[in-house]
Amino acid sequence: MTLTVDESNPVDAPAPEHETAGRMSRLRVPRRELGEWAPSTRGHDALRTILAQSDIRAPDLLPIRHGRMSHSPWTYYRGAAAVMANDLASTPHTGIMVQMCGDAHVLNYGMWTSPERNLIFDLRDFDETLPGPFEWDLKRFLASLIVLARDNGIPETLGHKAVRAGYRNYRRHIREYSAMPQIDVWYDRIDVDQLLAYAKKDTEADVDAIIESKAKKRTSRGVSVKLLADVDGRRVITEDPPYRTHRLGDAAEEVLREVMGRYHESIPDHLQNLLTRYDAVDAVRQVVGVGSVGMRVFLTLLEERRSGDPLFLQVKQAGPSVYEPFLGKSNYENHGARVVHGQRLIQSATDMFVGWTSFLDMDFYVRQFRDGKVIPKGEGVAPQLAQFAAACGHVLARAHARSGDAAAIADYLGRSDKVEEAMVVFSSSYADQNATDHAQLAKAIENGDVLAERGWPDIP
Repeated sequence: MTLTVDESNPVDAPAPEHETAGRMSRLRVPRRELGEWAPSTRGHDALRTILAQSDIRAPDLLPIRHGRMSHSPWTYYRGAAAVMANDLASTPHTGIMVQMCGDAHVLNYGMWTSPERNLIFDLRDFDETLPGPFEWDLKRFLASLIVLARDNGIPETLGHKAVRAGYRNYRRHIREYSAMPQIDVWYDRIDVDQLLAYAKKDTEADVDAIIESKAKKRTSRGVSVKLLADVDGRRVITEDPPYRTHRLGDAAEEVLREVMGRYHESIPDHLQNLLTRYDAVDAVRQVVGVGSVGMRVFLTLLEERRSGDPLFLQVKQAGPSVYEPFLGKSNYENHGARVVHGQRLIQSATDMFVGWTSFLDMDFYVRQFRDGKVIPKGEGVAPQLAQFAAACGHVLARAHARSGDAAAIADYLGRSDKVEEAMVVFSSSYADQNATDHAQLAKAIENGDVLAERGWPDIP
């Protein structure tokens, strides 16, 4: 995919009645101070923060988590949202609140099919979502660009270009959203055509074909070819220990009935009716991602009784957001509900199967598995990082405009380059900090203080 950045950056004036809120926030946090990072004042030890997350995770999976995080500074960054939450909380914030994604790094943007079966481009991970300062999301996104650039051998100057592109498009679109009726902000979405607006015309058709082809393959039917086998006349999910295993044993049927029953209570009546046509027939524990490793994740196979058509649902454990120690507890008792409600507030269109459930003392959220998802890879994004960052900046602005005061954000950011320059400085400084923290984990593993499995297999 070859993308271009719109350098025109047109702006409109924010509504006058909102000017005071944004400008008052400049008194709380002068814009140049957004670039400051002082390791001496962070107030926590990164390794201890990572290990403290082990308490609610499956102990046998912790070596896999540590191994994946130690693979590179980039994989460490992906798994270290709790570290950055502590660091962001050690500095003053603007008080301009939005529903944060909580983990808006550059590879947490992707494409999938909406309930209307249209491909859209949006944020895709909400495990840490919580109301919080808009700039915390923005900083996690922009710093990720430098970390990813370094991981792929991209010169620092091009990493800075990506930070500028991501920030400028965020600022441009947050200002545009500030002048729109709120209902229009909520209806707005970024589809394939809008994503391709960042692409050069000579490659647009090829990019469109690639996206459409991948999306069609990444469905329950498509994945069933790889993940299902016939055993004694019934289909079961294949195992790939320790990354995909049957763990429920003789209690599988009872556990599935209880978990799915509570899930049904969280979804609307029409969807409950649809799911009455399906039986839950199998489930495996699954290892996914980097930061999520150790959280219980189950891939559940449902089959339609009439046709045998497969439907895969992912049931993923949800703990407290890493921001709750600093911003207060979620309003939702079930953390799966916290994730789902945050997702619905942030995303322009959400998978219709999302819901939540619980088992024993653990909360879970449920979503469709691989519903046309096209997820970028770092090595594919890196060569055109600035262009992809611009597209992500647009998405993040729309997410914040849905849940927060876009005019206050626009007024705080202003028209000068003060925030842009501060974000370039912060992103490089924090990438340095991230590299130091990654080296600390790698050293602890080398010394035998932290157990780790080095493997990095492909994960379906």
